[in-house]
Order: sequence, then C-alpha cells, then structure tokens
Amino acid sequence: MHPPTEHAPDPPRIPYAQQMATVALTALAPATWGTTYVVTTELLPPGHPLFAGMLRALPGGLLALAITRVLPRGDWWWKAAVLGALNIGALYPLLFVAAERLPGGVAATLGATQPLMVAGLAVALLHDRPTAWRLTWGVLGVLGVGLVVLGPQARLDAVGIVAGLGGTATMAAGIVLTKRWGLPTGAGPMTLAGWQLTAGGLLLLPLTVALEGAPPRIDAGAAGGYLWLGSVGGLIASTLWFRGVGKLPVGASAPLVLLSPLVAAAIGIALGESLSPVQTFGFTLALAALLAAQLNAPNPVGRMVRDRPPEAHSRDHMRDDPIREGRT
Repeated sequence: MHPPTEHAPDPPRIPYAQQMATVALTALAPATWGTTYVVTTELLPPGHPLFAGMLRALPGGLLALAITRVLPRGDWWWKAAVLGALNIGALYPLLFVAAERLPGGVAATLGATQPLMVAGLAVALLHDRPTAWRLTWGVLGVLGVGLVVLGPQARLDAVGIVAGLGGTATMAAGIVLTKRWGLPTGAGPMTLAGWQLTAGGLLLLPLTVALEGAPPRIDAGAAGGYLWLGSVGGLIASTLWFRGVGKLPVGASAPLVLLSPLVAAAIGIALGESLSPVQTFGFTLALAALLAAQLNAPNPVGRMVRDRPPEAHSRDHMRDDPIREGRT
C-alpha cells in the first residue's frame, strides 16, 4: 500500500474586501496625479519642467530615507536606479513638458494609452498574455478619455506629443519592472518609493542646473504647488502606488491611471466647466473601463469545465481573477 501523496497547500485566498481596499488605496495615487495639470498651469512658473520634477522627487525621497532608514543592498542598487530613472527621473519632466506644450485633453489622452503599453510589455517581461477582455476595455478606456477631454480647440505640438508618449512609456515600463522584481526583503512600499524618488531626483538635479540654470522666482502660490506635488503627489502617492503595484496584477493596476484625466475633468467641472452629452458618455465609458479591468472576463458556459478536476479549476480561477488574486 503506497503512502498518501502530499500536495503543497493552495495559496491562501485573500478576502474580497481586502482586495477591494487595495484597489481603492492604489487608486488614490492616480487620482492625486490628476491634479498635476491644474497645479502646473495655474500655480507653477512656466518653462522649468526639470526644476518642477526635481522638487517633486528629491525632497520626498530624502524624507522617506530618513523615516525608513533602509538603503538598497546588492543588486537593488542598480534596480532602484533603473526604476527611479523610469518612474521619476524621466517621467516627471516629460509630464511637465507635455502639460506645458499640450492642452490638458491631448496630454490626458496620451496618458490613457498606458494600460495598452503595459499589456504589451507584460507579454515580453512577465509572460503574461492579456485577455481580449482587458485589451477591449483598454481601447474603450482611451476612447472614453478622448471623448471627455479632446475638443476642436485641441492643438498638436510635436515636442509635447513625444514627451506625453515618452512619459507614458517610461511609467508603463516602471510598472512592469516593479511587478517583475517585487519588493526586496525587509523593505516596504515607502522604502521602495524613497529609493526611486531619491534616485530620480539626483538624476534630475545636475540636468536642472545645466539646462535650466537658476531656479525661477517662487511666490506663495508656486510654493504651495510645489509642496502639494512633492508631498501628496510625490511621496504619499508613490508609496500607495508601489504598494498596489506589488499586490495587484498589472492588468488591474495599470487601468487605474485612467483616474488621472477623469479627476482633471472633475476639477474643470468644479471650476465652472460643463460636460456635453458626448463628454458625459465618454466619462461614463472611461469609468466603466476602469472598473471592468478589476473583474475577470466572463467564461463561456460549460466549456472545458465539467471534464476538469475541481481543484485545477479553482487554481486557474485564483490565477486569472485580479480581484481575488492576492500577491505580496
């Protein structure tokens, strides 16, 4: 008589409410980033995108290092530098260039293509093939954002478009690499955020001095804008974002960036703007795409289910369902 075969226990099932709380907390980051355009155009002095990016990154990064007191070890020195260059050093100035040279609607629509870029990079780096469900909603999300923010007055500037697409691509690469490398042992989300903000800020510091020269004159409004972008929009939002990227599948976290243009549109409404019926439809479509990305694609009824062992079906469900999948 053969001894019973031992099976490794299935990974613990993360409660649905806990997963939704992770989604909600992660969503606060892109929602905060949705204020960048109005802060940049209304409060910050123009013509200094590198200075704005450096102030958004370096002070918050140094503060995070002082709080966590953890430095990278081993290969995490170069990994943190790469992630800092992608997520901070390249992203921040490109975003400010796009915000200065493009109407908010054009810049937001370019940013909304990020889930599609993430899906493409995930195939190469994570071997994670996107489903037709997520690709479809990714395209509809871009369409929805375009309907909300694009208008006949939208002008196209070549430098602004390159900056907008470049910023979107660097953040997409940062999301996928953050997911691939995960969190180093003994380091939490704020530690990872601090490493990247510091690395990105240090990268921007000499470039700012060399290319922009003396800093601009900072009045009270600009000081408040820089403080907001560096604290809430920088350290706090980055900590929440990297925490969520580490826990959620890329197919669930990447579409959350659609909140940025939606929040920007909501700010416009609060400032007296109104949405046309087409814009209202686009807003609803983009919000539906964001929510649909958190759900698993519906399975064809009865197909390849009855003939499979129940435990195999359970494992596949846990793997494919971004809401119920728990990753730390």
